[in-house]
Amino acid sequence: MTDALTPDRPSLPGGVPTLALDDVVVLFAGDSGDGMQLTGSQFTLATAHARNDLATLPDFPAEIRAPAGTLYGVSGFQLHFGSAAVLTPGDEVDLLVAMNPAALKVNLARVRPGGAVLVNTNSFTARDLSLAGYDVNPLEDGTLDGYERHDVELTRLTHEALSETGLSKQEMDRAKNMFALGLSLWMYTRPIEPARAWIRTKFAKVPEIRDANLRALDTGYHYGDISESFVARYEVAPADLPAGTYRAIKGNEALALGLVAAGVKSGLDVFYGTYPITPASDLLHALAKYKAYGVKTFQAEDEIAAIGSAIGASFGGALGVTATSGPGMALKGEFLGLATMVELPLVVIDVQRAGPSTGMPTKTEQSDLLMALYGRNGDAPTPVIAPKTPGECFLAAFHAARIALQYMTPVVVLSDGYLGNGSEPWLLPDVDALPDIPVAFAEVGTAAVTDEGAFLPYVRDEDTLARGWATPGTAGLEHRIGGLEKDARTGGVSYDPENHQRMTETRAEKVARIADAFPDVEVEGDAEGDVLVVGWGSTYGSIKKAVQGAQARGLRVGHAHLRWLNPLPPGLGDALGRFRHVLVPELNGGQLVHVLRDRFLVDAQGLSKVQGLPFSALEVEASIVELAASPTDSD
Repeated sequence: MTDALTPDRPSLPGGVPTLALDDVVVLFAGDSGDGMQLTGSQFTLATAHARNDLATLPDFPAEIRAPAGTLYGVSGFQLHFGSAAVLTPGDEVDLLVAMNPAALKVNLARVRPGGAVLVNTNSFTARDLSLAGYDVNPLEDGTLDGYERHDVELTRLTHEALSETGLSKQEMDRAKNMFALGLSLWMYTRPIEPARAWIRTKFAKVPEIRDANLRALDTGYHYGDISESFVARYEVAPADLPAGTYRAIKGNEALALGLVAAGVKSGLDVFYGTYPITPASDLLHALAKYKAYGVKTFQAEDEIAAIGSAIGASFGGALGVTATSGPGMALKGEFLGLATMVELPLVVIDVQRAGPSTGMPTKTEQSDLLMALYGRNGDAPTPVIAPKTPGECFLAAFHAARIALQYMTPVVVLSDGYLGNGSEPWLLPDVDALPDIPVAFAEVGTAAVTDEGAFLPYVRDEDTLARGWATPGTAGLEHRIGGLEKDARTGGVSYDPENHQRMTETRAEKVARIADAFPDVEVEGDAEGDVLVVGWGSTYGSIKKAVQGAQARGLRVGHAHLRWLNPLPPGLGDALGRFRHVLVPELNGGQLVHVLRDRFLVDAQGLSKVQGLPFSALEVEASIVELAASPTDSD
């Protein structure tokens, strides 16, 4: 990373010793109004400046504002950082910062034995305990025995620090997360200046709030020196990352940048039509910042209007994009079929969440795969791509746009809430190294025409089977589009049985040919052996770490992670056949596993999880070990 700051050392002479750790998992938890997402984001920023590798897991409550103090209102932000490669947000928590009893109750089981628990003791009143479902105060009944416990009066100490500011009690309460942030930065020798700079910028127009937050932050930072509760502070050395310029990036931010890059490389304006829905809404906020790069954003009145506007933009010669999540994807199904029929470039981003219906809006899941593959009436094959990390969302969006434009087809990008809201250090790509995306609009004189000179919009490129793209208003290239079946050359309405057979097969063949440019599927780890773990999307880090653990046990395990889910990459069938067992971990009831069984007639075994949380590496590793020990018909 560049421009990193040196972590601050103890500010008082004779401070506690600093101990070195390889990696740390921190979890901030409290009410949705306690600012835990902000606290976690600022701790993440400081960790990026400290040059550590990292992975985050924001965990929002589903309610917009659940009753304060209740279990359903707990908001959490988990961060795993280390001096070596960090693949997951962490299986077990080293430090839990619990702002109230509900946060403690919801998250204590995630803390490793002997881990640290820092509690805001001022919030453990009788009323708070009752709201959290505690009959007895967990600070007094031995619940925290076996943990490194830090009782801190966060609320009182914050009020004392701000007592002369003139702020109201409620305003002072809002600053206690900054006290907690400062103390946590001190505990792990994180640089404090990035948080100070953020506060100065954020509250530049409200100096009294700015100064109060700065005072709370600094007071919390120095509290560790003057308190006798801490016997040590900790430091994690910088990670040995490839040279270059890095930034911490969320998946939704990376998707936006990938679309902007595709617009630049294709020379087209990007039109983004959307309807706000969690967890895809941040895409609109991100893309709205790039008007200077030809990005136009439009908030439609509903999901159907959003995708319709994007199709219209593509018809007009722009790169049409829309995004949604969960039930919004179902609403877009009809128009996604229309885009398949009229064969216009379109990128549809689905930031998946737990379903069905409204489901759990803020919780992650991978349950839209079969809908992306088959969720339209008729035979409507659609390319589907899935990023595996927040940073790779950039390439997924870029290549989805490239394929959409090259093959004149809609493309679905399957992200999810974990990727969209999670963050990691991202090495800024060499923009010049990104491939250009050639776009050739049909022109008079070169476009296919009849003997009478009428434009033939469905005459295709011999290699890609893409039809010609003529923008409306081009004299001599007037043509008709719509949802009715098209004549294979003229594009006119056709009810001819043989023409429909031909067009259906051609649309399928066009999608299948996309795989001609794919390399053979990559298998990490062992090339053959006991178990091949096949994954897609956000399960990558958990699977990779689990495979490493299984190999350390002496098992021969490989890992194939699919970026393209339709069409599937070449060589996948051969790879499946080189292992005794195939395991498919998914955050759904088992969807890719059905595709693999159907396509390759392989006895793949699914590992399903639908709890609104990603896999832990230990969960996947245990399944690998169990499956490897089981016999097969050929044993």
